[in-house]
Amino acid sequence: MATALRPLSTGELLDRAFSLYRSHFVLFVGIYALPHLCVLAFQCLTFAFQTRGPNVPNVLVTLVFGLIAALLSMVVVAASQAATVIAVSQVHLDRPAGVGDSFSKVKNQIVGVVGLSLRVGILVGLWSLLFIVPGILKAIEWSLAVPVKVLEDKTAGEAMSRSSDLSRGNRGRIFVIWFLFFVLSIGVSMLLQWPVQIAAGSARGLTALQHAGAGWQVASLVATFVSQCLVGPLATIAFSLVYYDERVRKEAFDLQLMMTTIDAPALQGAPA
Repeated sequence: MATALRPLSTGELLDRAFSLYRSHFVLFVGIYALPHLCVLAFQCLTFAFQTRGPNVPNVLVTLVFGLIAALLSMVVVAASQAATVIAVSQVHLDRPAGVGDSFSKVKNQIVGVVGLSLRVGILVGLWSLLFIVPGILKAIEWSLAVPVKVLEDKTAGEAMSRSSDLSRGNRGRIFVIWFLFFVLSIGVSMLLQWPVQIAAGSARGLTALQHAGAGWQVASLVATFVSQCLVGPLATIAFSLVYYDERVRKEAFDLQLMMTTIDAPALQGAPA
C-alpha cells in the first residue's frame, strides 16, 4: 500500500501532485498529448481550406471548423481527464500504469464524462449569473465529480452529489488548489505565447496573431498545445489525490484497502 495513503495537508497534497507528475512525466504528458494531437491537427487543417483575405467563405470555414474543433475538444478533454484519473489511481496505490492501459480502462466512460462535464459547466454558468461567486462555489463543490464518475462508475447526478459530500468541510483548500493551478496555467500559457507574438513582429497584444500569416497562427496553436500538455495533467492529478484524501478522512479508505490487501492472499490460498 502507498505510504502517502493517509490524511494529507494542502501542502502535502500539492507536493504529492508535483512529485507524481515529475516521476511519471512521460505517462501523464503522454495521456494528454496523444488525444490533443487530434485537435491540433484538425485546427491546422482549417488553414488548408481558407483563401486569402477577409471574405465570406473564410468566415464560414472558420465557423464550421471552430464548431467541430470545440466538439472534438470536449471529447478529447474528457478522455484525457478520465485516463489521467485512472493513471493517478494506479500510481498512487502502487500499481503499474501505462498510457494505453489507462485509455483502455476508460473507453466506455468517455461519453459519460463528456455529459458530466457539460452538465457541470452549464450549471456553474447559470449559478455564475448570480454575481459570479455562487458559480465559483458550485465549481468547487463539484471538483471531485470526474474522479467519482471514473473510479466509482456513477451517473452524472450521483457523481455530483457524491462530490458535494466528499468535498464538504474542505472546500477552502480545494479553492486554493484551483487558484494555484489557474495562475500556473495562465503563466505557462503566456510564457509560451509571448515569444510567438514577439516573433510575429506585431505590437497589437493578444490580437496580433489574428492578423498574422497562417504560419504564425499554427505556431500559436502549437504553443497552446504544449502548454495544455504541460499544465493540463496537474489539476487532474491534484483533484484525484484530493478524492482519495477525502475518502481516507471520511470513510477510512486506507483501512479498507489494507484489509483488502491482507485478505486477498488468504482468499487465493484458501481451499476450494
